[in-house]
Amino acid sequence: MSKHHQLIVIGGGTAGIMVASQILKSNPNINIGLIEPADTHYYQPAWTLVGANTYDFDKTARSMSSIIPDGVNWIKESADKFDPENNKLTTSNGNEYTYDYLVVCPGLRMAPELVEGLTEAMEKGVVCSNYTDPKHTWETLKNFKGGTALFSMPTTPIKCGGAPQKIMYLADEHFEKAEIRNKTDIVFAIPGGVIFAVKPVAKTLMKVIDKKDINIRFFHKLVKVDADKKIAWYELAKDLDAGGCVVMSDDDSKTLDKEIQYNYKDVKVAKDGDRFGIYFDMMHLAPPQASPKFVANSPLATPEGWLFVDDKTMQHKKYNNVFGLGDVAQLPTAKTGAAIRKQAPVVVANILKMMENNTITNKTYDGYSSCPLVTGYGKMVLAEFDYSKEFKPDPKLKQFPLMINDSSQEHWRLWILKKYLLPYLYWNKMMKGINV
Repeated sequence: MSKHHQLIVIGGGTAGIMVASQILKSNPNINIGLIEPADTHYYQPAWTLVGANTYDFDKTARSMSSIIPDGVNWIKESADKFDPENNKLTTSNGNEYTYDYLVVCPGLRMAPELVEGLTEAMEKGVVCSNYTDPKHTWETLKNFKGGTALFSMPTTPIKCGGAPQKIMYLADEHFEKAEIRNKTDIVFAIPGGVIFAVKPVAKTLMKVIDKKDINIRFFHKLVKVDADKKIAWYELAKDLDAGGCVVMSDDDSKTLDKEIQYNYKDVKVAKDGDRFGIYFDMMHLAPPQASPKFVANSPLATPEGWLFVDDKTMQHKKYNNVFGLGDVAQLPTAKTGAAIRKQAPVVVANILKMMENNTITNKTYDGYSSCPLVTGYGKMVLAEFDYSKEFKPDPKLKQFPLMINDSSQEHWRLWILKKYLLPYLYWNKMMKGINV
């Protein structure tokens, strides 16, 4: 026997809670079922700070029951199969639920298995990740005694594209304090050719990189982590033959051309066929990330496995009564809570309008996202942009007395925003369905 809800929301993260709260605020009579197996809801943006010992991990957690709005029916199960033709879904317990409208926002999953050896390495001593265990990151930084500190990111989409470098800037300052910076080389190996896609922000970050004397290695695609030998293996992902400019011999890594190196440091390297290894004494990385399997294998997904929604209306491209937002959606912008803050009201307005007369509103999402880029203890840059990848500060944030004229520059007030104001707004406004 299947149970019926007017609206089913999949996911009790930022997106799911915001949508459910905002809809109930507009119409408390709508019957909402929220599918979420987890007991705990985390404020993940603070995990960067936890990893650098400047935020308490326990303060990032609240019980799911305290976050799900009163009046929402919590279905404490995992979604498993979709049958959108019949407005039906099945959970992994085998229970069937039918709906009039469906919102899919389960977030994404960590997929360390996409890099050889990473699943095993993630559990070992000096390989750490704020994405999975920020407390372990802090232990790793604390125990580091010098050598090569390697920071890396994958080729997949990830939550908050800036996070892999924020912890690096904080680590640099921690190493200074611990008086080991002078015997440390910091290397940032990334798959792309720029440090950040938004130009004014990239300009500021390159100044930070200069000041902190960090070696960036561009076009490095992480393919394997050997935790025992402490080597991270990369393929050079740029079309290196095209210009014929990169030559790599076994003994001479200095022939890495300038285009793929910045602030060259002579760290210990290895060569294996066309793979290039970097020896590390500690490594922090964002693991590869992917869409949850139950979405990727469903009729709702794109060929890449992400949720197939219109990037302006958030409505599914094939099924009109299905909407999606947050990290699972295939949208050409950064996967952040700030993006969800702008997506949720569009989804809510469109669902309410659909319930009224089966059409959607003219409200659209412009791709706004923001990445608070922590550049040191007490310093931050706020990268705000939309689908155009141009720098686009949100006028709403300008209302706060804290804000400054140019958030693409480092400022202590932006740190205050990150550490104190944003968590407050998150728990007390966003989670309660209040538009901020």
